[in-house]
Amino acid sequence: MAAVGGKVLVVAEHDHAALKSATFNAVTAALQLGGEVHVLVAGSHSAGAAAAAARIGGVARVLHAESEVFAQALAEPLAAQVLAVASAYRHLVFPATAAGRNVAPRVAAQLDVAQISDVTKVIAPDTFERPIYAGNAIATVQSVDVTLVMTVRATAFDAAADHGGTAVIEPVAASAVGRHSRFVRSEIAKNDRPELTAAHIIVSGGRALGSAEQFTALLAPLADKLGAALGASRAAVDAGYAPNDWQVGQTGKIVAPGLYIAVGISGAIQHLAGMKDSKVIVAINKDAEAPIFSIADYSLVADLFTAVPQLVASL
Repeated sequence: MAAVGGKVLVVAEHDHAALKSATFNAVTAALQLGGEVHVLVAGSHSAGAAAAAARIGGVARVLHAESEVFAQALAEPLAAQVLAVASAYRHLVFPATAAGRNVAPRVAAQLDVAQISDVTKVIAPDTFERPIYAGNAIATVQSVDVTLVMTVRATAFDAAADHGGTAVIEPVAASAVGRHSRFVRSEIAKNDRPELTAAHIIVSGGRALGSAEQFTALLAPLADKLGAALGASRAAVDAGYAPNDWQVGQTGKIVAPGLYIAVGISGAIQHLAGMKDSKVIVAINKDAEAPIFSIADYSLVADLFTAVPQLVASL
């Protein structure tokens, strides 16, 4: 498959009714590539998501593939759909989310090209920056592939405007795909708090909280007062204090909220890689030498079991 022209395809992430926030950041990255930007919405009963994509500023066309095969957002059907239209595009852009990282490698492998992962800056249409060594170094990568398959880190790009666009919505046939996997069931944890990667304020806890009960008892009131999402370090998740989808870090979710409050988190490299781009970082830790203090805007050396309740009481 040889790509023609300089068009860019953004593979939208959505819940069928609406677009997820990372899609808007991916569009901003796509607009910097210089070509006409199209968005692929593959879903079931997903007219709402397609209409939202058409309103994004800068988007020229929305490809809408409607089929029950996309109902559970499995990677194989979506990868097949991307491959069905890939020959028309120079760039295939995915958000660097769990879903995007699931589909992009399948597409790159089928196209026999190298995937460019976690792009944080577009230097030229074929040249990008991406973090390596847990964000301690930035690599400049240039690709000579005919088709560039890339994932972009949402926190590195501003969200595109969700209004002002007048893109044409073009129905496309859903691609047939062999069933090598099947959907069994989903277990979705109900959460009234903001979604972690979209939250403006995040309260995160570490292993120092001591137990799942203390994690909830101490941090939930603070998050409630601030209208914040709850996050956790890998150590806290591994210890069973918090669910996996709360994990912030290189092996968890990459976040960049306006305010990040780290409670009892020492600041391992893999955790810092996931939150160091936050606008304001507040760290509470009784260890004055904790690495988290090296990047914190406000540092409080104190016993978290005393400091956090006092903070909640003062709000």
